[in-house]
Amino acid sequence: MTISIDPISLEVMSQGLISVVREMRATVMRTAKSVAIYEAKDFSCGLFAPDSQVVAQSEDIGSHVVPMPWTVQSAMAKFGDDLEPGDIILVNDPYVGGTHLNDVTIIFPVFRDDRLIFFPAVREHWPDVGGMVPGSMSGKATEIYQEGIRIPPIKIMERGKMNDAALELLLANMRVPDERIGDFYAGIAACRVAEKRILELCDRYGVDVLLEAVKQDLDRAEARMRSCITGLPDGTYCYEDYLETFPEGGFEPLLLPLSLKIDGDRITADFTGASPQVPVPVNSTLAVTAASVFIAVKSIFDPDAPLNQGSFRAIDVVAPENTIVNVSRPAPAGSHGEIRKRVIATMVGALSQVVPDKVAGDLCRSSFHNLLGGFDTRSGREWVHYEWSGGGNGGFDEADGPSAMAPFDWGDLVTVQPSEVIESRFPLLVEYSQLDTDSGGAGRSRGGLAMRRRIRVTAPDAKYSLLSDGAIVPAFGVLGGRSGKPLASWVERADDSRVEFDTPGKVGGHVVNESERVVLRSAGGGGYGDPLDRPAEKVAEDCRLNYISEQAMRDVYAVVVSSENAGPDEAATEALREKLRNGRVQLTAVSEDCSYRSGAVSRHRICRLHPSDAEAIGGQAESLVELVSGHGAPLRAWLLIDQELEPGSCPIDAHGLAMLGLSSGESLEVRLLGPPRL
Repeated sequence: MTISIDPISLEVMSQGLISVVREMRATVMRTAKSVAIYEAKDFSCGLFAPDSQVVAQSEDIGSHVVPMPWTVQSAMAKFGDDLEPGDIILVNDPYVGGTHLNDVTIIFPVFRDDRLIFFPAVREHWPDVGGMVPGSMSGKATEIYQEGIRIPPIKIMERGKMNDAALELLLANMRVPDERIGDFYAGIAACRVAEKRILELCDRYGVDVLLEAVKQDLDRAEARMRSCITGLPDGTYCYEDYLETFPEGGFEPLLLPLSLKIDGDRITADFTGASPQVPVPVNSTLAVTAASVFIAVKSIFDPDAPLNQGSFRAIDVVAPENTIVNVSRPAPAGSHGEIRKRVIATMVGALSQVVPDKVAGDLCRSSFHNLLGGFDTRSGREWVHYEWSGGGNGGFDEADGPSAMAPFDWGDLVTVQPSEVIESRFPLLVEYSQLDTDSGGAGRSRGGLAMRRRIRVTAPDAKYSLLSDGAIVPAFGVLGGRSGKPLASWVERADDSRVEFDTPGKVGGHVVNESERVVLRSAGGGGYGDPLDRPAEKVAEDCRLNYISEQAMRDVYAVVVSSENAGPDEAATEALREKLRNGRVQLTAVSEDCSYRSGAVSRHRICRLHPSDAEAIGGQAESLVELVSGHGAPLRAWLLIDQELEPGSCPIDAHGLAMLGLSSGESLEVRLLGPPRL
């Protein structure tokens, strides 16, 4: 029998389910024990159907809740019909649909008259789940066993009885177990609240009517997304990006290529050709990769409507097994934030060729997982602080990118944790938190600025770890916009000398002595459009606010002010801008068969230049450069000096020409990004 639901009733029921998730979130924030959860909101809640589809979420973290259907599906595949009222499932295994081990998921079956109708679920980032370093996430991990304890889907509660032995075993392998147990019960409390509210909705509308409303809500989300895709031109659009590894003390970029096919009302994102998985924390799971594609499409084309599984039915994802985008045991899988942002970047790069007005410059390259912890001998307690500093978002057509703020894959995650809370909970002193001058990519719309924070350790023998990406390859701009500043971290000793890391962005258990300071600088966002087209008044205001330096105002934006208090000198500014435009190194694209070189694990793009052209851009052999056409996003490559080349030429393969929107014989700009690394 078909159940008819009028549009107003459908919306009321749909919003009622979203309200259930909001109340779950409020419960977690008010009852959790970890600062990362109750203060910084590093958790998400969702409501799932028995077939594992997400049917409702609220202001949750997209990178948590969008991959969760894979986790619920894995749990259902394991337990099947073996679920009863009072059962609760616990899981964090990345290989069965999780993100990374720190993200622990509680799945709570809800029954009505012995009929399974919904799964409320909570995914919390537990600041420590064991492993080789405090905080579990190490930039030096070589296998997943070093990243913490792995929990396959288990019944942590069965028919209302807690599995105390399993819980005790888990907590015995985690640091600060009193925090972990507090977070665990906060998640259960949220699910119990959801159960109560769901049953109230069933009483009000009836189970069958409520489930029919869910079906219709999913269907209308699907129709809305298909309509968005139908408006795009059919075709296959490609882009490529890189992740960073340091094998045997050297540097090797790992290729992440995307082929994005638009066919009618469907999109297929194909990552065939991605680097094989490596014993380095740059790998992640199929769930994360697919969810990242979904997040990009949803954010760009349908950002206003609530999120549910219907939005993703028109999107297919191909991610070959045993690669960095579909990792298998035993490779580490902790870099879900890094793979996610690189997948989103390739989506932005490909879509910038199709809908340039709807995309932004690349967002900060990493989730920038900084971990400090140890054993405080004075208090006799373990401590772990998880710090992620918000980076810059990309500039976009209408405005500059937000600074030190959560990117769109982070929902309402708090990116600047309060100094007062940090200092009251941990043996740490936050000495300053500030925006980093000149860190946002220059553009007609400027990329958002990075944040710099200095933290003094006030306990002996702390350990610092960092799992990130984007310390070498910066966030790219689009439509001629410049790159943002890469992320970095270092330790300042008591004598003010600086300890740099030979594997930037990846640190594992570096000892920080009492009174030493850890300095964290997140990444800046990419710019949008040519910086010489930015209104001079905005440039001068940026300089006044210390967003950019006087040198950048002059050398990058070509703005001249007549005196300290006066506005821009229009004539001098126009003359300088004309001079900088004419001084750009423009080369002629020349077709070649292949523009890649193989490394130990992966391949990477090279840019062959005549010595005179390399000198003109200030580059040396193996310098990182970008090829810019002003169409879409640039390509990154490593410089190879070739004396046999014709001066003024730049060989590029057909694949690269297509990504740049160029034909052989057309001109492009080559920009220097960084010193030799390979």
